[in-house]
Amino acid sequence: MNYRHAFHAGGFADVIKHLVLVRILTHLREKEAPFRVIDSHAGAGVYDLHGDEATRTGEWTTGIARAMQARFTESTVPLVEPYLEIVRSFNKPRELKVYPGSPMIARRLMRPQDRMVACEVEPTARKHLISALRRDKQARIVDLDGWVGLPAFVPPNERRGMVLIDPPFEKKDEFERMAMAFDEAFAKWSTGIFVLWYPVKSRRATDALAQHVARTADAAATPAKCLRLEFSVAPQSPEGGLTSAGLLIVNPPWKLMAELKAILPELEKPLGLGGAGRFRLETVKP
Repeated sequence: MNYRHAFHAGGFADVIKHLVLVRILTHLREKEAPFRVIDSHAGAGVYDLHGDEATRTGEWTTGIARAMQARFTESTVPLVEPYLEIVRSFNKPRELKVYPGSPMIARRLMRPQDRMVACEVEPTARKHLISALRRDKQARIVDLDGWVGLPAFVPPNERRGMVLIDPPFEKKDEFERMAMAFDEAFAKWSTGIFVLWYPVKSRRATDALAQHVARTADAAATPAKCLRLEFSVAPQSPEGGLTSAGLLIVNPPWKLMAELKAILPELEKPLGLGGAGRFRLETVKP
């Protein structure tokens, strides 16, 4: 497996992941107290949708391109518009040429009192991210393996915030590494919001990860809730390709479940391939 960000920029998985990211940060902004964003595998920051990597998969054409053309109900528009407006802000009117990654989306929602740490070890991606943030004093970019960085950067001084764990899944043991890294970081910051992204290729692997994370969250001094969201645009194909991806969200804002129940049904048709997509949204019970 290899889900390096540049190849899947703007695809359906990014649309779902970044909608969730925006909703979480929107809720964090409701209180004046500062928050910290920790991105374990940050990527390049901004992606050229007409570049070699994005063109090779073309996922953005059935992802963000369709999401921006979708018609949402009046009650859902306020939930999705902040995300879509951020994407538009990186492009000229009526054009879609670049797509912002997680750190750039998060940066647009940070206030003067908020901070971000972004880990990226791949030299080219890190160089692009540094260029995109232009020595931003609120964003620290570190040349550090995300698996090492996670426990090192929690708990943050702000005491509020979120951790995004979104590795490229280049190695076979990535699910196990994610579970171990979550355990170590959560043990140090059990009140933080954790978002874990994963591709859905093996039901056994995804179920094992969900149960592991839910058990760890439930065993905290103050048990934490774990949401599981999976979105599929088509059945799995023997040829491969990413058609289903998931998120585990620990300590979700209390309104998030209801918001996702409103948003996700309205994305099934726009993002589906050869028919409507489908989603799974539930609280994971250990």
